[in-house]
Amino acid sequence: MRLFIVAMLTSTILLLPIGGHAADIPKSEFGANDEVGALNRLTDTSRLQILSRITGGKVYDLSVDTFPGMPGLVDLGMGDPDFHMWMTHTPEGLVIEGISPGDVEGDFALYDDAVIMSNHTGTHIDALNHAGYGEKIFNQFSSADHLGNKGWRIAGADKIPPIITRGVLIDVAMQKGLDVLVDSYEITVDDIVAALKRQTVSIESGDAVFIRTGRMRHWPKPDLFVPREPGIGIAAAKWLVEQGAVLIGADNIAVERIPVTGSPVHAFVFAEAGVCLVELVWLEELAEDKIYEFALIAAPIKIRGATGSPMRPIALPIGPR
Repeated sequence: MRLFIVAMLTSTILLLPIGGHAADIPKSEFGANDEVGALNRLTDTSRLQILSRITGGKVYDLSVDTFPGMPGLVDLGMGDPDFHMWMTHTPEGLVIEGISPGDVEGDFALYDDAVIMSNHTGTHIDALNHAGYGEKIFNQFSSADHLGNKGWRIAGADKIPPIITRGVLIDVAMQKGLDVLVDSYEITVDDIVAALKRQTVSIESGDAVFIRTGRMRHWPKPDLFVPREPGIGIAAAKWLVEQGAVLIGADNIAVERIPVTGSPVHAFVFAEAGVCLVELVWLEELAEDKIYEFALIAAPIKIRGATGSPMRPIALPIGPR
């Protein structure tokens, strides 16, 4: 079966019936109304526990800048908008237009701007309604029941809670002795296990796992960064979920390898595992300082029903339990 893509101005909805079927989508273990999936495993106790392990105040910003001309879905040729930004108010323009916010005195100067972009622009999180099989997404929700002309009414970015948990960096590029993994390289389970062994770190239930491919060495050159990206395959995705990962991220545009062949990671993690993805994560400083486990603090913008949302994750080093 072919890959079907529905692109909208503010979000991208992928219905991917390749390598899977609606019958493969389980009911959520957290109930028929669950819209959050694996993030339900994070609790007040687990959040307090990870915050108590923070050893210092150095903050690692894991987001990239967002700006016109940046790499994005537009560079995959799927019809998504690139990032646009323009001024809506300037002091000179307001004078010419005869517009004022009121009876203003003095040298008050007003500057406003606006943007148009895909919700999958820059560092962002994919919601559980982002991909599925046929008409079904996570928890067997269907587009027939929950997809309107203004987007999904279920399992959107607005349902994703603020995330505070243990983060784990898996530096696959370093493990292979490369600055950047070769184009379209599929990261395997063996690659991940070898990197974890070298870093003397293991994955625990409730972890947010971040894969470093080294792709950010090409940032922000769209022609080098986007096409033929290295990333995890379906086997590695399943293994990470089995180890207890509740969030999977990477320093590339899709987490998984591009071009996608066989079973898409996106369809599996959302529809079958209830695990969100975080894409375009800046991992270079963490890798340079060899910070392989950390407290992750992150939250998306609460855009109702959106298939993704901008996010600014931060990391703080932690000590042992």
